[in-house]
Amino acid sequence: MKPFKLFAVSTATIFMLGGCYNQPGLTEDGSYDRTKTGAASGALAGAMIGYNTGSRDATSAIVGGLLGAALGGGIGYSMDEQANEVARALGTGVNNDPLAALDPNNDIIVSKTPNYVKIMFRDRMMFASNSANLQPRAKAKVQKVGMLLANYPQTVVGVAGFTDNDGSYEYNQKLSQRRANSVSKLLAVNGRPFTKGCSYNKPIAPNTSSRNKALNRRVEVYFYSSQNNMSDPCR
Repeated sequence: MKPFKLFAVSTATIFMLGGCYNQPGLTEDGSYDRTKTGAASGALAGAMIGYNTGSRDATSAIVGGLLGAALGGGIGYSMDEQANEVARALGTGVNNDPLAALDPNNDIIVSKTPNYVKIMFRDRMMFASNSANLQPRAKAKVQKVGMLLANYPQTVVGVAGFTDNDGSYEYNQKLSQRRANSVSKLLAVNGRPFTKGCSYNKPIAPNTSSRNKALNRRVEVYFYSSQNNMSDPCR
């Protein structure tokens, strides 16, 4: 089978599965970006495997594509489901607006990309100044996330802490690491999550005012379908 024909078969498989994962009930965000991406990549990979290991005809490619899309789409649906569940548990919705992080009134922002789900916790609700001890309200919120993660044992979790640029880089690196560790302990499912202190790297806004510095002090929690999708949160 020529490459173009194989691509056409895998594309047809994707369209055949177009309605399979459009499940009702997830009203906060119905775009299912990861589901579509997972199904598309799974269909192409499955079609190639089916063609190479079968009788090298269109039927083998379609069967392989269907199986691959089902697997890839299933992973994508699981991540979309997690995004909406955690948003509901935290009393918010899924917000992919890049300007949302610049609104100081948004203490919690749940967003999603094709590679991960992210929860941003604003520092003012999480910790007292120069402290890594979670405040009661913040602790309750993080515990809700941990309870949800118990239902998704395959999810890879990352936690990153961020500060403003008051003080030395080294001091802020240690503080951001301790804050990430405090959140990580409450999310411990199948071992502790990956944690990292980012000091004042990757600011949301320039550290030129008290308002902007407050925006930069935060903890971010990431959900990944596998370690292969992980990226450095500090960059």
